[in-house]
Amino acid sequence: MNITIWLIASFFYAYQYIIRVMPNIMIDDICQQFDIGAAVFGQFSGIYYIGYSLVHIPVGMMLDRIGPKKVMTGCILLTVAGLLPLLFANHWAYPIMGRFLVGMGSSGAILGIFKIIRMIFSEQRFARMLSLSVTIGLLGAIYGGGPVSYLRELFGYIPVVESFAIGGLMLAAFTYWIIPDTKEVAARSPFSDIKEVISTPNVLKTCFFAGCMVGPLEGFADVWGTTYLHEVYGMQKTAASSLLSLIFIGMCFGGPLLSFIAERIKSYHATIVGAGAVMCIAFLLPPSPVSYFAVGVASAYQILAIYKASTYVREEIAGLTTAVANMIIMTFGYGFHTIIGIVTDATGISSAITIIPIALAIGTAGFTHILQKGRVYDSHVFK
Repeated sequence: MNITIWLIASFFYAYQYIIRVMPNIMIDDICQQFDIGAAVFGQFSGIYYIGYSLVHIPVGMMLDRIGPKKVMTGCILLTVAGLLPLLFANHWAYPIMGRFLVGMGSSGAILGIFKIIRMIFSEQRFARMLSLSVTIGLLGAIYGGGPVSYLRELFGYIPVVESFAIGGLMLAAFTYWIIPDTKEVAARSPFSDIKEVISTPNVLKTCFFAGCMVGPLEGFADVWGTTYLHEVYGMQKTAASSLLSLIFIGMCFGGPLLSFIAERIKSYHATIVGAGAVMCIAFLLPPSPVSYFAVGVASAYQILAIYKASTYVREEIAGLTTAVANMIIMTFGYGFHTIIGIVTDATGISSAITIIPIALAIGTAGFTHILQKGRVYDSHVFK
């Protein structure tokens, strides 16, 4: 039964990933339907991360106090509600609000996974089970690439959105039926716990540098990669989407692989530095299946960074710390989408994408600095 509960949470993560990357496939349809340009579309894509990040702490608290059964079901329904403006609205303000709702609902997926893994598995298995959940979720991102692009060309983008809305309602019903109705009684004020988390320097450093490195996944693969490959390299959009799917496929392998490497060399920071270097090099090379697969493998550094942030605090607030860490890191996604959209309108997509390797270099340098201060940061994890 524990595995079934974990799988349902992981399926929600996969579902929200499909919804998250769908605008990458449907950018032309959406821009044409609502008569908008790249900069405005960048705001549409980026507002997801604002909704996603803003509710992290409230959702994390509700998961503890109300329980994952009701909270995760509500989050799935919120994600479905966010799709409806694309189907029924005529004014652009409504899809913007819908995308914000999608972001809010999607936050319940990863936070629900954090909660359920800690609820039914030992702490020693946390990073491993989280990496497997992310692998399942990324299968959704893969399905949100080439196959969704094919379905869109075959049936049109409206029927595809409708099918995912119906699928979301079915997932909500299964979640409410299978996830246990458990909750905890908090002994401390949640605000004191939040203050403790955000006043821990190592948590903030880890989150900031990790946020600088999310561009390949949350800026490029999510939305702008298809446009970049089409306009700069002349690829057909279906082919471009399929190539970008290799980033998500790579991350499927990267989660377990990077966790294994970190355990073998007994250093999360060194593993993250290596991942950052791989992504920097790959973005300086021409696009290819090998380079994009490598970017995907290295993008799994996020799993290590989020877990590492949770080890800097008391065990009692480790769950809250993972929520805060994921919130800060994902907020950087809004920045990448917004800046890329603005620069694309001003100078073109080719110049805009250079933002990603620059930010990667900053993040990698930051983790290198932490690593040079010594392995003391990792020593207590690998006792």
